Amino acid sequence: DAETGEIRSYCGAGVAPKEATIEFFREKGHENIPHMGILAQLIPASPDAIVAILDTYGTMSFGEISGEATRLASEGFPVHRMMLNHLDLSIIERIGFRILMPYNAKVYLDGKWWRTLKHGQRFRQPDLARTLQAMADAEAKAIEAGGTRSDGLQAVRDYFYSGPISDAIVKLHEEEGGLITREDLANYSGFWEQPLTGTYGDYTIHVNQTWNQGAVLPMVLQTLERIDLKAMGHNSPQYLHTVIQAVELAMADREQYFGDPAFVDVPIEDLLSKEYAVARREAMTPGTAFGKMPPAGTPPSEKAGGKETFRQLEVSPTTGKEKHPLLEITDTSYLAVTDRWGNSISLTPSDFPQSPMVPGTGLCLGIRMTQFRLDPNHPAALAPGKRPRITPNACMVTKNGKLFMTFGTPEGDQQPQALVQVFLNLLVFGMDIQDAIDAPRFRSRNFPDSFSPHEYRPGLLNLEKSLYEGAGKELEAMGYKIDPVGDWHYEMGAVCAIVGDAESGGLIGGADPRQENWAAGK
Repeated sequence: DAETGEIRSYCGAGVAPKEATIEFFREKGHENIPHMGILAQLIPASPDAIVAILDTYGTMSFGEISGEATRLASEGFPVHRMMLNHLDLSIIERIGFRILMPYNAKVYLDGKWWRTLKHGQRFRQPDLARTLQAMADAEAKAIEAGGTRSDGLQAVRDYFYSGPISDAIVKLHEEEGGLITREDLANYSGFWEQPLTGTYGDYTIHVNQTWNQGAVLPMVLQTLERIDLKAMGHNSPQYLHTVIQAVELAMADREQYFGDPAFVDVPIEDLLSKEYAVARREAMTPGTAFGKMPPAGTPPSEKAGGKETFRQLEVSPTTGKEKHPLLEITDTSYLAVTDRWGNSISLTPSDFPQSPMVPGTGLCLGIRMTQFRLDPNHPAALAPGKRPRITPNACMVTKNGKLFMTFGTPEGDQQPQALVQVFLNLLVFGMDIQDAIDAPRFRSRNFPDSFSPHEYRPGLLNLEKSLYEGAGKELEAMGYKIDPVGDWHYEMGAVCAIVGDAESGGLIGGADPRQENWAAGK
């Protein structure tokens, strides 16, 4: 908020239905929550978050801000590279998609399952356009009846959570054997909260609470703060090893401690303390890879992360099984906006079409239930009304109390890793923000994946091709197992950022070529 200087976080993560329990899934023979099916769906959170943000900080109506999205859904847009990459299915796969989720196939294959999508063909979502228009119409009707702007926004929310859309969601779950009820939808609400913070020199990093993984970012940066990274040389083997180890130490702590703070006592003040950062630096092994996920640290207060004391989590390696192509679909987005007055928003909305879409609405409810665990001792263990420890995490950075940067990215567990690398490129090595984003990246997989089946490959590291060519052999000699990927690979994150320009007082935007992104100013 440019007027007050305040930065706030909205908890816009969905919750588990009241009937969703570990016992329910175990009785059905599941070791993990299945990806493709109705049981992967949380209570949806995005409409609540949109209304809350508009009501608290906005000046426009829902109808005004949704108008362009409604037009795009109705008129369509060209199929782009990422859509083509994910939906370039074989005839057998398209037939399977149509059988498993006929409405999804109708929406995403343009009703023509017998042929592939083509690059540049127009992709339309008429059902989604009608849904957005109906929500805007509910708002307009409430205001025409004498209501305030807030009354109109509440009408939008009611249309979703207790009106026609709720009816359609419940009907789907009743027909498909799902768990979401009218009571679940009517009772859902997100809330405003104070963000978590850490510092790196003069910069303060603001992230969400531990219902997501955002605090990994300041934990990594504080671990690295007292190390002369610049002297090592950008993307040198020594530099990469040092940053990778800081990431893996923070990810081990994420695995041990992070969970919905309404259910789990997370020792977050300790984890974000400078004293703890010193202890994690001392756990590094110069010149030698960890080889497997390092042990979690012991916070000074010795709170162990839960209503009951957690055991040190035992994690077994899992081998990489070839995934079904539909499980590779990603649909997380990132949006950064800063206006002429200095107000800014950092937002990471996400849904996935691998579970049944709501017929007739064009709506995906996502698969975020898969980020729960069915281990009752895990901080992200499933419980009714609980939020999973989701991967989407937006971020803002201030310098001496003033907004410096708004940035974020899609791509699961890579999100904090990509943000760390861009932050250091910008502030340690003095790169322009676009160069900082373009620079080649690593991705550690030396911890369990947040999505079920929570695959864990000890010591595995992805390096983009040019990075592997420059440092791969030296890292392999340190003990890393390296799987190179192409330069600007979409799984390495897609960072977008807006940075304040100290010289001009203006703003500079950067957008990642790894996915469909752009930066624009007006």
